[in-house]
Formats: sequence, structure tokens, C-alpha cells
Amino acid sequence: MEENKNNNSKKPTNEEHLESKKKEVREEFKGFFSSFIEFITNLLNIREETDKELTITKIKAGIAVRSHTAWVLVFSIVIASIGLNVSSPAVVIGAMLVSPLMGPILGLGLSIGINDIDTLKRSLINLAVMVGLSLTTSFLFFSIPLFQEATPEIIARTAPDVRDVLIALAGGFALIIALSRRTEMTNTIAGIAIATALMPPLCTAGFGLGTGNFNYFLGAMFLFLINLIFIALATFVVVKFLRFPVVKYINQAKRRQIARLVGFVATLILGFSVYQFYLLFLKNRFKQNAETFISEMQEKTGAGIINTVVDYDQRMIKIVVLGSNINNSQQTIWSNKMHEYGLENTKLTVQQDEKATYLQDEIEKIKNSYLKNQHLIATKDEIIQQKDAMLVAKDKELQRFYQKQIPFVQISQEAKIIYGSLEKLSYANKITTNFSKIDTLIVFEAVWKKDSIIQPNNNAQLKDWLKKRLNNTNIDVIIAKD
Repeated sequence: MEENKNNNSKKPTNEEHLESKKKEVREEFKGFFSSFIEFITNLLNIREETDKELTITKIKAGIAVRSHTAWVLVFSIVIASIGLNVSSPAVVIGAMLVSPLMGPILGLGLSIGINDIDTLKRSLINLAVMVGLSLTTSFLFFSIPLFQEATPEIIARTAPDVRDVLIALAGGFALIIALSRRTEMTNTIAGIAIATALMPPLCTAGFGLGTGNFNYFLGAMFLFLINLIFIALATFVVVKFLRFPVVKYINQAKRRQIARLVGFVATLILGFSVYQFYLLFLKNRFKQNAETFISEMQEKTGAGIINTVVDYDQRMIKIVVLGSNINNSQQTIWSNKMHEYGLENTKLTVQQDEKATYLQDEIEKIKNSYLKNQHLIATKDEIIQQKDAMLVAKDKELQRFYQKQIPFVQISQEAKIIYGSLEKLSYANKITTNFSKIDTLIVFEAVWKKDSIIQPNNNAQLKDWLKKRLNNTNIDVIIAKD
């Protein structure tokens, strides 16, 4: 008995068992969560397999413009210019793959990140040389009148927006991370060279100079500046994050002075890049708001808007209307509603021509009249077809009627020739019925000459002949009574 009591006292209760299970679940969850965090940390850890010294060496080696580098740059600019001129993305991509423009830009970001003033000077000088060489080559190419057409590929690089900033920033991060690996990621670097697209803006800027279109020149150079700044900025951020070794100087005072200068330059670039990003964001938002405003105005007024001009710098929206006009009261209403679309201090200009509207209305009337006439012609054609079908039906009915008619004159003449004793012949249709159906019997009445002695035989022969001649068995021949 005592042993049983002791055994019962050692058995855990239900509550203790439940608590034990909960504890096991919590420990398992903590283990899973810790494993997940460790997996994510290892997955996103860019410090692993970083070769700082090799990265610095590779970037510095790609900064200088040497004889072969200069010629590669010139020929790649020519290839890219031809690709832009013929609107061939494949040719432009091929030119970007061989372009050495990325080297000095990476050198800028690296030199600022490690306080290397010498590398910074080399990067700026070589970048200036490359940009000048690129602009000169593209300017000479597009100075030829044959190549001065503004193709879609050229126009696309004259108006950058906020997406270009994001592409340059993401491309810069991907590029420096790929370069900093012990094993160089060649495919990644080539893909980034295509994505960031440094060469086409310079070629487009040369097109602007060659054709005298300075709006194209400024827009393209702005796009190139965006790519330059944000690629360098991304390089600077990654170099600092990976803690690349900072260049040390014997003269500490000079080192502090250089560090302050580099820090000032880095802050200036960062501030300018943020400011440019903000400006592009405002311009892009203004454009989207304007498109929404124009779309709703066209839908609610029924105006025939055929062209729009959205100018962020002048804070102006211009629409060209053809067809249904927008009256003065509607213009006032929509001008007052512009603040609801985030278009404060924006001027709305509506260009419309009353004569063009009148002409459009006349064209619409002529079109409606033509469609109505076509409908009437189609209706008449249908009526004519119906009448033709009725005529055909009547003709068939008439033919059937004539087929039932007996050619009495011809028959009588033939009968007179065959039967010389026939003196008179007549016929009539006789309607008969047996109360179950109605039938038509053709009855001929024959008058024979009085001196004929074989009238009964003649009468039977005449009946047989008429049945055969008329192909009808419903025939009877009777002898006329005096």
C-alpha cells in the first residue's frame, strides 16, 4: 500500500504535463527563430568573402586613361552613337559593354571613402578627360547632316525622372559589391554596365551640341550627372560599410586637413544627390498629377483633347482641343479645381479653334448623311431582292398554269388532218368529285359528219390520240347530240 502511494505521488499531474509541453514548444520556437535569423544574416552578409586590397587595386587600375583605353572609349562612343541614330538597343548595349567610363566614377567613390586624395585627383582628371573625349567624338559624329535625326532612342535620354536615380543607386551598390568579392562576378558587372547606361547620355549630349539643341544637351548631361553621382555615392557607402582601410599620412595635420576636405566633398555630393532626387521626385509627381487631371477633365467634359504639354518649370499645363470645345465656364471650373490634384500655382491653357470645331461638326454631319444614305440603299436593295423573288415565284406559277392549258387551236388542226370526217371539235374542263377528292376532267365534244358510218370507232381513236398527244389520262370524248 505504501509503495502504491509513493508511485502515485511521483506521477505528474495534467497541469504539470501541459506546462512541460508548453516549455518544449517555446524552446523549439526559439531554436527555429534563432536558426532563421542566422540564415538571413549569413544570406545578406556582404562582408563575407570581401577582398579589400584586391578591390582597391582593381578600381585604381581602371581609373587611368591610356592609349588603348582612349581608343576603346572613342570607338565605343561611335558604336553607341550609331545605335542611337538607328534606334537599335542591341547596338547601344554592345557599346556599353566595352566602355571604360565606369572606372573613374568608382575611383571617386572609393577615394572619398578611404580619404585618398591622390586617387580622388586622378579620378577627377581622368573622368574629365573621358567625358571630354566622349562629347567630342559624339559631337563630330552628329555634326554630319546625315545623322541628325532625333530618334526615339535619343529623345528617351533627354528627360530623366526619379526612376533613373533608383537605377543608378541600385546599380552602384550592385557594382561595388560584385567588385569587392574575391572571385570577380563578370556577368554581374557587365549587366550593371548595361543597366546604368553611362554612354548613351553622353552621346545624346553630343547630339545636342552637334544639332544646336541645347535642351537635349542639358537633359542628357543631367542624366549622366545622376548616374555619376549615385554610382559614386553607392561606392562610398559600401566602402564605408565594409570598413576599407583608410589612407594614413605621416603628417597628421595634413591628414586631418585632407579628411575634412574629403568629408566636405562627400557631404556636398550626398547633399546634392539628395537634392536632385527630391527635384526629380517633385517633377515626376507633378507629371503624374497633371496626367490624372487631364484624363478626368477629358472624361467629364467630353473634350476632344489631341495634344498636351506639361511644363514643371513654368508650372503650366497646355491642352490642344479639336472637336468638342471647352467653354469659358468649364475652363474656370477646372482651373479652380487644380489644387485638388496637387497642381497649386499651375496655369491651365486651352488652345482650341472655332473654325476647326465647325469643320469637325460638318465632317460629322457628312459622315452621318453618308451612313444614312448607305442604310437607305441597303434597304432598297433588300426590297428589290424581295420583289425579284416574288416575280420569280409568279413566273413559275404562270409556267405551271400554261403547262395545264391545252393548245386547242393546234390540237384541233391536227385532229382535222388525222380525222377527215371530224366536222367540229370543242372542249371544256369538268370538275368532278366522289366526295373524298376533287378532280378535273378534260372533256372534248366531237361532231362528226353525218355521212360518216364509223363514228364510234373514230370517237374511241380520237380519245386515245388526245390522251397520248396531251400526255394526260383525265380526258374523255363525247359525241355531240344534234
